[in-house]
Amino acid sequence: MVRQTVPPRIRWAVGAMDVQGTDHLLEIGCGPGAAAEVICPRLSSGKLFCIDRSESGVDRTRRRNQPHVDSGRLTVRQIDLATLRVPVRRLDKAFAFNVNLFWVRDCADEVALLHDRLVPGGKLFLFYETPRVREDLAKVVGGASNALAGAGFEVTRLDSADPPVIGIVGTRT
Repeated sequence: MVRQTVPPRIRWAVGAMDVQGTDHLLEIGCGPGAAAEVICPRLSSGKLFCIDRSESGVDRTRRRNQPHVDSGRLTVRQIDLATLRVPVRRLDKAFAFNVNLFWVRDCADEVALLHDRLVPGGKLFLFYETPRVREDLAKVVGGASNALAGAGFEVTRLDSADPPVIGIVGTRT
């Protein structure tokens, strides 16, 4: 099997989340599993739960990270966030990369579910590649920020020029 590289945007995002060994995390839209590849080796007693609506995304994540699945550090499921039942009662962090749900439509139910599952002080990170959303950047930031604030999150913003990424961070108070 050819070793896949981890894009700089994913490494930056994982670094920005400051993953700790005991963290329980949820990734929304795991795609090819690059974030799991970076996060799982950092976990000692923590766990990563990845979801994706796409069967191929789930399959790619599992294949890429099979040792972490086998160790119990990683669980991967094909499911939509709206119907998610998180196996862990409390999450320290949840994140998504280039997931449009949070700014293109009403997502109050999904954001409320995440707010409920995060521990007090827990964080929801929404990352977007700025070249990908350049024309819609104000809509992305405004829509995602409003969705998080509407659910009771304290909202902050992270910016990176290299790699070009923006992060909208909701902290559960």
